Amino acid sequence: MKIEELLEYNPILLALLATLFTWALTALGASMVFFFKTINKKILNSMLGFAAGVMIAASFWSLLKPSIEMAEANGSIPWVPACIGFLSGGAFLLLIDKILPHLHIGLTIDKAEGIKTSWQRSVLLILAITLHNIPEGLAVGVAFGALANNPDAGTLAGAVALAIGIGLQNFPEGAAVSIPLRREGFSRLKSFTYGQLSGIVEPIAGVIGAALVLLITPLLPYALAFAAGAMIFVVVEELIPESQSGNETDLSSIGAMIGFATMMVLDVALG
Repeated sequence: MKIEELLEYNPILLALLATLFTWALTALGASMVFFFKTINKKILNSMLGFAAGVMIAASFWSLLKPSIEMAEANGSIPWVPACIGFLSGGAFLLLIDKILPHLHIGLTIDKAEGIKTSWQRSVLLILAITLHNIPEGLAVGVAFGALANNPDAGTLAGAVALAIGIGLQNFPEGAAVSIPLRREGFSRLKSFTYGQLSGIVEPIAGVIGAALVLLITPLLPYALAFAAGAMIFVVVEELIPESQSGNETDLSSIGAMIGFATMMVLDVALG
């Protein structure tokens, strides 16, 4: 299919297809539970570091930079939408973090965050990764929603690059859910099922993000920055601390560098 033909499709449909792809990568990562019952801490830290690097790079190259450029093209003060949107995205995730019960990988049940609940440890682990996926799906949706305002090959390529980058880092996240669930006593099939379900929020958030941009076009620079702020909050609050746990912190740092470089190359080369 030619790029011109893709540009004729509804941005919401493209956002749905892209986030279904990122969900599929989550499922592929979750399928690792069929081959492994445990995951080496060094490997897990490296994968989480990689995911953090991808999200940091995507936040700038795919979201904040376009937000600033769009505001400037519209005659607005370039940094205002980026700053307001970025801080609002972080505040939104902070609110969800305080409300949604969840448990980060490697912590005991008494360290669960959010509203106190009697839910099982396994459910709280799933919700922690689900929390990661909200801003990721939103970011992809907003990027494709931008096609309504700027339907050119560059905008499409940037959105595709973002979807590929998010998909790549979803693979380790899927494994990081399903394999610990296996250790919790779940069968391989149940571990896989719950692991891939943690990514179901991405298509939902993606469609919502694209639809909001289509309905309120002037919000686009703010929406791009909002998604960036939400992703950076997840990186700083969860991914980096989790990847730095243990003694092999150099591996997670190397993973983050590789993840950042990978996303940067994807965005610059395709966008």
